[in-house]
Amino acid sequence: MIRIISEDTPLFVLETDNTSYLFKVTGNGLLEHLYYGSKITVESSDGLVEQHEYAEGNTNSIDEEHKNFTLENFRLEMSSYGKGDIREPMLEIINSDGSSTSDFRYEGYEQSKGKKEPEDFPGSYGKEDEVDVLKIILKDKENNLELDMFYYVYGSCNVITRRNVLINHGGENVLIERLLSAMLDFDHGNYTMHTFTGAWAREMHKDDIPVKAGKITVSSYTGTSSSRANPFVMISEDLANEEYGKVYGFNLVYSGNHYECCEMSPYGKVRFAAGINPAGFTWTLEPGKEFETPEEVMTFSGAGFTGMSHNMHDFVNTHIVRGEWKERLRPILLNTWESNYFDISETRMLWLAKRAKRVGIELFVMDDGWFGERNDDTSSLGDWYPNKKKLPGGVAGLCRKINSLGLDFGIWVEPEMVSGNSNLYRAHPDWVIRIPGKQHSVGRNQMILDLTREDVQEYIIKTMSDLFSSCNIAYVKWDMNRTFTDIFSQMLPAGRQGEVIHRYYIGLYHVMNVLTRKFPKILFEGCSAGGNRFDLGILSYFPQIWASDDTDAAARAEIQTSYSYGYPLSTISCHVSDSPNHQTLRYTKFMTRFNVAVFGVMGYECNLSDMSKGKLEEISEQIKFYKGCRKTMQYGRFYRIMTFADSLSANPSVIRPTTGKHLEWCVVSEDQGEAYSMMMQLMVIPNSQNAVIHPRGLKENALYSFEGREFTNSALSFGSLINTSSPVHIISGGHAHHIIDRFYHIPGEKEIHKMYGDAIMNAGVHLKSAFAAVGFDDNVRHFQDYASRLYRMKVIKNGTDT
Repeated sequence: MIRIISEDTPLFVLETDNTSYLFKVTGNGLLEHLYYGSKITVESSDGLVEQHEYAEGNTNSIDEEHKNFTLENFRLEMSSYGKGDIREPMLEIINSDGSSTSDFRYEGYEQSKGKKEPEDFPGSYGKEDEVDVLKIILKDKENNLELDMFYYVYGSCNVITRRNVLINHGGENVLIERLLSAMLDFDHGNYTMHTFTGAWAREMHKDDIPVKAGKITVSSYTGTSSSRANPFVMISEDLANEEYGKVYGFNLVYSGNHYECCEMSPYGKVRFAAGINPAGFTWTLEPGKEFETPEEVMTFSGAGFTGMSHNMHDFVNTHIVRGEWKERLRPILLNTWESNYFDISETRMLWLAKRAKRVGIELFVMDDGWFGERNDDTSSLGDWYPNKKKLPGGVAGLCRKINSLGLDFGIWVEPEMVSGNSNLYRAHPDWVIRIPGKQHSVGRNQMILDLTREDVQEYIIKTMSDLFSSCNIAYVKWDMNRTFTDIFSQMLPAGRQGEVIHRYYIGLYHVMNVLTRKFPKILFEGCSAGGNRFDLGILSYFPQIWASDDTDAAARAEIQTSYSYGYPLSTISCHVSDSPNHQTLRYTKFMTRFNVAVFGVMGYECNLSDMSKGKLEEISEQIKFYKGCRKTMQYGRFYRIMTFADSLSANPSVIRPTTGKHLEWCVVSEDQGEAYSMMMQLMVIPNSQNAVIHPRGLKENALYSFEGREFTNSALSFGSLINTSSPVHIISGGHAHHIIDRFYHIPGEKEIHKMYGDAIMNAGVHLKSAFAAVGFDDNVRHFQDYASRLYRMKVIKNGTDT
C-alpha cells in the first residue's frame, strides 16, 4: 500500500503487512528519508523529520537559502557528489561540460499497480493486487537530466524493491560512472553488517562485521555475482538473533559485478548503498537515451534473522522464480560428473541409468564430455554436436533409450564459453572477449564468448535450440566455469569499453529469456563453477542453482545454511556424493550426506555402478523417504535453530559446551502438519552424552509424534571395540570384520515420543544418550565425527484454539 499525505510538501508512506517505509520532500526539493522498520501509525511527518538550526562546522550547505543544514549530516533517499554530501553517492556523472556535480530535485510522482514479468532483463513481477508502484521524478535542470526512482511494494511478502532510470534530455552525451539501485540512510545505532564471502568450493562464509567509523564494502569484480562475495547481505541492529531483533535483508537482481557498502558518517548516521559495481563500469548516455539499473530487494523483520529469511523466501518463490517450474516439485536426479567426469560412453550411461531407475531416480543427467572431441577440459567448448564415438546414436539415440527405461533425460552445456581448440574459435576468433594483439590470461583452458554481439547471441540461441529440440530433453544444467579477464569487445569503441560487462549480461539475459520461453517445459539449473553466479538475476530465468562444486556434507552444511538466509530451499540444488569426498577427501557417513542434501532440491552424484546391493537398497530407502517429504523440504518454512558459528559463540544464551560445534535445522510444512529436524555435529566432544533438539514453527497446541529416521550402524565403525562383545577375536578392519559387517548391522537408537508443539519448541526433545566410552547398547546414540540425525514430526491430534 502506498499513501501520499499532503503537507507543505508530500509525505510518502509505503506500507507492507508488517513494515513501513517513509520519506518526505523537503522545502528545497530533496528527498529526506524518515524511517524503515516495523509498521507504525503515521498521519503526518511531525517528529519524524530532522531538526537543524545551524550546519555543522567545516561543512557545506546546498544553497544560500538553506544554510541551516549540510547534506553530509542528513538522511537522504538519493545522493550525489558536489553539493556537500561526501558519503557514498548513489550516482556519479560526468556532465557534457566536464563537471561532475549533480543536483536532482523533486519534480513529481506517479502511482500504479502491478508489475509485468520482465523479459530481456531480470526483475520482480506481480499482479495488481500484489504490488503497488511509486515512481518519483527528479530533475537536474542545469544538466537536462531526469532520474526516475521506482519503488515496488510487495505487501504480503514485506518486501520493497527499488530501481532507477536515468534519462538524458540534453543535446550531448553524458558519462555515467556510477548509478546504484538503492540507497538507505539510518539514524545512529549499533549496527552489524553480515556478508557472505568465499571462493570456489567454499562459498557463502558468513562474516559479521560491526559498523564503526568508515566503510565496509563487499563487491565482485569477476564479471559474475561471484563466489567471492554474494550480492545478498544483511544489516542487524543491537543483539539481533534468529528469533528476535531488527534485521534488514538486501539483494540485487543481477548476475554481474555488484557493490554493497555500509558507511558510518562522522555524525553516527549509517548509509547502505548497493547496485552495479562502479569499478570498471562506465556508460555513455546519448541524447534521448536512458539507462536502467537492476532492482535492489529490501526487506525488514523485527522477528530476527528467521523473520527476514521468510520474507525473502516468500518473495523469491512468488515474485522472482517464474515459468512452468514455479512452485513445482523438482525431480530427483542422478548426475554423471563425479562418477564419470569426461569418460562418457553410451554403454556406461545406460548401465548407470538402469541402476538409477532401480533405486527410484526420476531424471538422468549426462554431464560434461559428450560433445566434439571433449576428453578433457582443453577442447571443444562451442562445438555442440555429439561425439559419435562415445554416443553412436547421438544425444537423441541415448535420450530415447533413457526414456524407454522410464527416466527423464537431462544434459550439461556451457554455452557462454569457447575452447581455443575448437571449430567455433577457429572460425570466429573475433567472437571472444579478449584484447586483440595482446597476451590473453588463461582460465580453465577456455575463453568467454562476447555476448555484447548480436551474432554471438543468435549463435547460442540457434545451437542450443537445435540441441534442446533434437530429443525429449527434460533438464539442462547451464554452466559457466570462467571469470572475466582482459575485458574488451571488438564491437565497442575505445571510450566505451567500460560498458562490456553490463552489455554482456543484457545479451545473456536475452538469450536466457528466448530459450526458456521457447522451451518452457525444460527444467533449467544454473551453475557457474558451483556458486559463482548464485543470484536473483539467474533465478529470474532458471528456478534452481547448483550451490557449490563442493559436495562434502560438512562443508555443504555450512554453505547451505548461509544460502538459506536469503534464498529459499527450492532454489538450492544439493547432491549426495561419494565418500571420501572428491573435493576434500573427507569421509562422512552416507546417512549424513543424505541428511544434508535432503534440505533442498536433492539429487545424487555418485557411481551407482560400483555400489553394493546393500548400498543401493539404502539409496532406494532414502529416495522413498524424500519423495514423501519433498514438498515440505522444497517449499516448507525453514528454521536455523543452531549454526556451526552459533554453537561456538561466547554468548551464554547460545553456547552448548558439551555438544561441540554443531548445527540444527528444521523445516515445517505450510499447514504445520509435519516437520523435519536435522542435528549434525562436526567433532565429538569426549564424555558428552546429552543432547536436546529444539524444532520450531510447530502448532503450539497440537500433539505431534516425534520419530527418528530408522538406520543401522556399521560394525566396522566400532573398530577393535567389537571384541568386547565377540566370542572370538576379530582383527579390526580385517576380512572377518568385513564379513560380519556384510551380514550384520547394529541397530541404531530409536527415538519415539509424543509431545505437544509448545513443549517441543520450548522444553525441547531430550535425545538418547550419546556414546561416551562407558557402555553401548541399542539405546545409545552412536554419534561420531560428522554424524547427524533426521527426525520427523507429524500432527496426530489438533488442539483447540483458545
